[in-house]
Amino acid sequence: MDTEEKTLFEAVVVFFRRGNDVLLILKKLKIGKGCRNGYGGGIEPGETPKHAAVRETSEESGGVEVREQDLVQIADTYFHNTKSDSSTFTCRVRVFEAYHWVGEFLPTDEAADPRWYPISALPLAEMLLADPFWVPTALSGKKIKVEANYGPFQKELIGSVKITEIDSFIDD
Repeated sequence: MDTEEKTLFEAVVVFFRRGNDVLLILKKLKIGKGCRNGYGGGIEPGETPKHAAVRETSEESGGVEVREQDLVQIADTYFHNTKSDSSTFTCRVRVFEAYHWVGEFLPTDEAADPRWYPISALPLAEMLLADPFWVPTALSGKKIKVEANYGPFQKELIGSVKITEIDSFIDD
């Protein structure tokens, strides 16, 4: 387990789709380490969420290129985190999916074992604790807002995950 708790306020995740399959990687660093997820990470100062998604995908995938116009937002998530020192922070994660890209998904220092899964058979036990509650809904074609509460190191889910279907996103 990492000994330093990361505080992240804005992030992105990208799920690459091939028909009814989704690509998941095994996160090797930071938040989500050891869990299956899409490509993603923090939004840097001056970046738009889509620009961050393009950059994070390239960095974590070994150079796969996705264009901003090929990213479709599917979820707006708010993870309320309590750290081991009892301080709290909320990380807003904008979640995108993409059906078009250029390049091959390769293992990197940040992302291991890129693997395609049928959406009907996601490896839910290998994902972050809140993910089994909202990821299948997000990948089903519904636009959603998600709120979840995590304990230290995102190893404990506190309370239930709230999912609200929405018509559009704040940034639309």
